[in-house]
Amino acid sequence: MPQHPDGESQLPVGSAEAATPPPPPPRPGLSYSRPAPIEVIPPTPSSVRVARAFWLSGFAAGLAVIVGSFLTRDSHLDRLRTVVDQMAPGGNADAVTTSTAVVFWGSLSLLLLLIVLQAALLSAVSGRRGWARWLMLPLLAVQVAAMAVTSVFLVPEGDAGSYVLILWGAQLLLAFVGWLALLMPSAGR
Repeated sequence: MPQHPDGESQLPVGSAEAATPPPPPPRPGLSYSRPAPIEVIPPTPSSVRVARAFWLSGFAAGLAVIVGSFLTRDSHLDRLRTVVDQMAPGGNADAVTTSTAVVFWGSLSLLLLLIVLQAALLSAVSGRRGWARWLMLPLLAVQVAAMAVTSVFLVPEGDAGSYVLILWGAQLLLAFVGWLALLMPSAGR
């Protein structure tokens, strides 16, 4: 072995390439054997589709009453002024006008709120949540009570009143038939 002049032994020096580690092996290609974990949503059962169609038709009938009452609000407010004035005779004119407006807009808001709640529950039923169909029946009963109360304020005299009652009857009938369709065994799947 060669030595340095100071007496230390000299180690053989290799090339710079010998000191670097070998390159890593090539990476394997992408594997498509396992698909992404995406849940497959089964198609909606036919009974739920039928129920949804009935409920949506009922919503259209209820919204027709609300829109019709809104468009004819002046005649409703005039008629309601006399009703409120008969309930509290000798009241201040501003108080009667305010009470009339509160009763009219409150009645419309209540009916609209019930339709929105039913639509939310219908959406839950369409998303395969079975508990929602059982909440729809009490909500339907609340709607019947609300219609009985608001009929005093929103049903005008004459033929126009009969149209409102026919639309409300259609709304309740369609909603009840839709609820019955949700009780079919296939709706629970």
